[in-house]
Amino acid sequence: MSDYFRVLVSDALAESGLAPLYEAEDIEVDYRPGLSPEELLATIGDYDALLVRSATKVTEEVLDAGVKLRVIGRAGVGVDNIDIPAATQAGVIVVNAPTGNVVAAAEHTIAMLMALARNIPQAYQHVLAGDWKRSRYVGTEVRNKVLGVIGLGRIAQEVARRAQGLGMEVVAYDPYVTEEYASQRNVRLVDIETLLAQADFITLHVPLTEQTRNLLNAERLAMAKPGVRILNVARGGVVDEAALVEAIERGQVAGAALDVFAVEPLPADSPVRNNEKIILTPHLGGSTVEAQEKVASDVAIQVVDVLHDRPARYAVNAPIIPPAEMDFLVPYIDLAERMGRFLRQLGAQGMGDVEVTAHGRLADFDLSYINAAVVKGLLSGIVAMRVNLVNAMVLAERRGLNLIERKKHQAPDRYDDMLSIRATSDNTRWTVRGSVLKDAPYIVDINDLWIDFPARGYILLTSHRDQPGIIGRVGTLLGEADINIGFMHVGRWGPRTDAIMALGLDDAPPPEILAQLSTWEELTWMKFVQL
Repeated sequence: MSDYFRVLVSDALAESGLAPLYEAEDIEVDYRPGLSPEELLATIGDYDALLVRSATKVTEEVLDAGVKLRVIGRAGVGVDNIDIPAATQAGVIVVNAPTGNVVAAAEHTIAMLMALARNIPQAYQHVLAGDWKRSRYVGTEVRNKVLGVIGLGRIAQEVARRAQGLGMEVVAYDPYVTEEYASQRNVRLVDIETLLAQADFITLHVPLTEQTRNLLNAERLAMAKPGVRILNVARGGVVDEAALVEAIERGQVAGAALDVFAVEPLPADSPVRNNEKIILTPHLGGSTVEAQEKVASDVAIQVVDVLHDRPARYAVNAPIIPPAEMDFLVPYIDLAERMGRFLRQLGAQGMGDVEVTAHGRLADFDLSYINAAVVKGLLSGIVAMRVNLVNAMVLAERRGLNLIERKKHQAPDRYDDMLSIRATSDNTRWTVRGSVLKDAPYIVDINDLWIDFPARGYILLTSHRDQPGIIGRVGTLLGEADINIGFMHVGRWGPRTDAIMALGLDDAPPPEILAQLSTWEELTWMKFVQL
C-alpha cells in the first residue's frame, strides 16, 4: 500500500470546504472539475476517493474501473447520479451531505414561491422591454393560502416553518412520517389526494426513485385544485414536465417554478422553456456561498474518516451511527472485525450459521455495524473481492453464511460489556468472546476458557493438557529462534486439565518453527494468528 491516499474532485466544489482533505498529511488531492466521462474512466483507477456534485455520473462502468475506490462523497443531498447498488457491490462507501444545504434550498423554495405568486421574473422582463402594463402582472397573496408539501424531510420542514411565518397553512403528504411527527411541526398530515384537492401551492421535496419518478403526472395534476401553482426545487424527474405544460395551457395549473429538470442542462427544445407562466432557475437550490462551503466540508470530513477506517456520519449505503453512540460503538466495531479474523485463522471457514451475541450495554445498540464487521473479518482473505462494512452482508448471503444476532442485557460478572461469536465449520464449533478493556480490543475467552489478551499483533495459540514443562519448552524453542515474547496468558479449567496458552510475539515465527510445534504430541492443536 502507498504511503498516501489520492482523492479526485471531479466537480466544482468550494475549495475552502475541502480543507480537511488538504490538511491531512497522507492525502493528495487532485482538483479537476469538468472531466469528461471518458477522462474519468481513464483516470479513476488511480484514486482511493472521488468527490462529486451532480454533474459527474458515477456509473457501474466507473465503479468497475475504480479498482482502488473506497469512498465516494456527494457534496449535497441527492445521490441519483451515483449507482448505489453497484457501489455497494464493489464495497465502495457512498457518503453525502444531507444537512449542509438545507437552509439554502428552503430559502430558494420560498423565493421561487414569492416570485411565482407575484410574477416577478415576467414583470422584470416586461419593464426591461420598455413596457408598463401593470394589469398584466397582478399577483396573489400567499397569506391564508394552503401550501401542500410532498415529502416532509429536513428541507421541507424548513420550508414549512418559513411558509407558516408568511401566514400560510401547511399540509403534507409523506407516507414515512406519523401524524404526531407532523403535528409537532404544526403541519397537517394528509393523503396525496387530499393535498392535491386543497393546496393552492404545491412544493415537492422527495428524492428521485422509481416510486417518485413522475409523481406529479397528468392524472394527478388533473386532480389538483384549479389554479394551483407548482414548485420543484428537489429533483428533476419527480414532475412530468410535458404534463405540467399541458395542465398550464388548459388552465388547470396557474403557473410553476422549477429549479431542477429531468435532463440537465435543460435542453433547448424543452417544453418548459416556452411558457411564460413557468419560472426557471438552473439548479440553484443549494447554491449559496455558505451552503457550498458546508456541503464540501461535510463530505471532506467523511472521506477522511473512511480512508482512515472510521465510520462515516452520513453513509448512504452503510448503517449510520448516531453521534451520541459513536464513542462507545467504534471500539467494538474494531473488536468485532478482529474477532472475525481471529476465528477465520483458528479454522472457522466454510461457515453456515454464525451467532453474534452482544452482552451488557452493547445489547442496547443497533448491531448492524457490529455484524458487518464480524463478516468482514471472517471473509477477508477468503473471497477475491474487497470486503468492507458496505458489502460484507451482501457477500455473506451469497456465500451461504447465515448470521444470527442475539442480545443479552446481563453481562458476565467478569466484564461489563462483551461480544461473543460462535461459528461452526466442518462439524467443529469455535467460540470466541471479546471486550474493550482500557480502550483496547481484547480476546477474553476461547471455547469457554477464560483467557484475556490483546487482540493485536502476532499471537501463537496452543491447546494442551496443563502439565509442567510445556510452557517452558515452547518459550525455549522461540527463544532459540530469537523470537521475543511480549506477553503470555493461560486459561485452564483447573490444575492438569485442558488449557489454552496465548503468546504475544514481537515477530512472526518462521515456518519451520511452526512446523516443529505442530508435531508435538503434547499439543492438541496449535494456531498462529496475525491481528
